[in-house]
Amino acid sequence: MTIPFSRLTVLSIEQATTLPYLTLHLAQEGMRVIRAENPPRGDPNRWVGANVLGEEGMNAYFLPNNAGKEAITLNLASDEGKTILHALIAKLPVDIFATNQRPKDYAKLGIDFETLRALNPRLIWVGITGFGPASNEAAYDPILQARAGFMDLTGERAGTPLVFGLPMVDLGAGEHAYGQVMRALYLREQTGQGARIDVSMFQSAVSWMVSPVMLTKSFGQAVERRGNTHQFFAPVSVYPTRDGFVYVAVGNDKQWEAIVATREFAALARDAYARNAGRIADVAVLNRAIAEITRAQSTQEWIEFFVALGVPASRVNSMREMIADEYVHRTMLTAHDARTGATIHLPAPAVVPGFLRDASFQMKFPPRLGEDNERVYGALGYDVAKLKERGVI
Repeated sequence: MTIPFSRLTVLSIEQATTLPYLTLHLAQEGMRVIRAENPPRGDPNRWVGANVLGEEGMNAYFLPNNAGKEAITLNLASDEGKTILHALIAKLPVDIFATNQRPKDYAKLGIDFETLRALNPRLIWVGITGFGPASNEAAYDPILQARAGFMDLTGERAGTPLVFGLPMVDLGAGEHAYGQVMRALYLREQTGQGARIDVSMFQSAVSWMVSPVMLTKSFGQAVERRGNTHQFFAPVSVYPTRDGFVYVAVGNDKQWEAIVATREFAALARDAYARNAGRIADVAVLNRAIAEITRAQSTQEWIEFFVALGVPASRVNSMREMIADEYVHRTMLTAHDARTGATIHLPAPAVVPGFLRDASFQMKFPPRLGEDNERVYGALGYDVAKLKERGVI
């Protein structure tokens, strides 16, 4: 059975990255996503990054995770603001409510699960927090990368721990929340009842650590930073070429056998290296020997060489090179802004929803602060000008 996502409404009190990334996915499925922001400045991310559009509150850091959405303002510190929020939940009606406020603020803002469920028993309530609903500890992605062990596994063995190049805890928690929302929608179709979903960013991050946790806890094995190499397979690393670098990943002994059967690598056809365990045992020496060989030809020549042998290999792409890749280019999403003439480009989700294909991979441009106040509040009979005068929106 296909769930008609275009009939679903999401109301989100969101900021930063993790929750906007979740609701971006929901917008890409065709859901109506309305982000409610506190006036007068809204989401702090609106003011982060370069002012690429030449207008306030639409800075670069805000744009990518907010395409496809509507934006309203609402002051939940006021009683009238809470009343209007509750009216939105019941009258739109809202199918999914999401927030990444700290739990201590749920009841104060009138957004706690019990209150909203009483207004709409079919509501799916989503809360993303640093450490779960019992904790009010503040959490940011790099702090959680440090606490969850990500940094301990990233970097060179003799170097300092490093944060990952993307906010993987933010993004991972958003992905996990997406899966739980889809699960809850399925269950609602079966039971008619909504659900509460609590996603701990810390638990989300730790859940990725299946192998390191087992090795450390169950068998006392050390799991250490290894730079560009692999703990269990060799050779796996970045090697210099005549004009750059190539990453080669040998995943089994047959691939290695094919490599050393060539003229270029014949000197490494040693009995000690025939099995992966032998290559791992001497990986530093082996990698130095491979590097001396790969310096002789260009990156493209080596890619063609390894691919012909069935060995995975890639150039180490710059961002511009990655964007030009045919697999990325053909599914690139765009959002055009009629006001400024600007167009932003976004990568498609891992599996492109039919909604995006039907829309020719185009999305609505990220919203200005409060740009949909008239559309949302006016449709429910509110006088938007008077709400603004009273400081409610």
